[in-house]
Amino acid sequence: MFILRACVCLMFVCCAAAAQPLPSRGATGAKVDYHVHVKGDLTLDDALRRSRESGIYYGIVINGGLLLPANSDAGLEAFLREMQGKPVYAAFQAEGREWVRLFSKRTLEKFDYVFSDSMTWSDDNGRRMRLWIKDDVGVIADPQQFMDMLVERATGIFANEPIDIYVNPTYVPDQLAPDYARLWTPARMKRIVDGLAANGIAMEINNRYRIPSAAFIGLAKKAGVKFACGTNNAGAGDLGRNEYCAQMIRECDLRPEDFWSPAADGKKAIQRRPLLR
Repeated sequence: MFILRACVCLMFVCCAAAAQPLPSRGATGAKVDYHVHVKGDLTLDDALRRSRESGIYYGIVINGGLLLPANSDAGLEAFLREMQGKPVYAAFQAEGREWVRLFSKRTLEKFDYVFSDSMTWSDDNGRRMRLWIKDDVGVIADPQQFMDMLVERATGIFANEPIDIYVNPTYVPDQLAPDYARLWTPARMKRIVDGLAANGIAMEINNRYRIPSAAFIGLAKKAGVKFACGTNNAGAGDLGRNEYCAQMIRECDLRPEDFWSPAADGKKAIQRRPLLR
């Protein structure tokens, strides 16, 4: 029995952890998916079943922000009630930069963690863009200028928004994706990594988009940035088993101490940092 409790499974999780009714703070690495959406053809019951079968703990996420169904405390409180007693983390995904004016700190600190990405922001002309929507972005005439603007927006998020994890990290619009490695220059990577490290924000290793690159992860590891595995699934079909995260664990020699886990109450980002309006 002692050996069973002490053993460490493949992706840094105690062998006994899968038997726990709630996510164990000892579970880390690819044994936790902090970014699972119950939407499309994936129901909450389906997600709970898949978590039990795979032994991977889930963070179930609600998106909140401007023009979304959850755009006030009322929507978030309803989600929290639904998650109460479930063997999952309750997570809030902050959409767009307006979120800090839409929700109260009192409600946000009830979540296990808050995360955001740099996929929704306004350009220098004030045009609000969602980078995954082609019509929002339009044709990018100057990729270098666009990348500089993306880095500026991302580091602004790190400095000014109380988030625990940077998700969908280093995402670029589809039209730029073939040039990902060239556009993410060492200087741009360093600005992202330095911003995360300075503000105590973890970097997601995203299974859906297979980002960030191994080079990015290696640089972040050297800077002391922590990592969190996540999917950002669109439904049941693309909710995998953190395969890309497991690959990066091997390629980048990530250890248990390189991984983030939700902070105890009182130490969450929303409690440590001001909610600037």
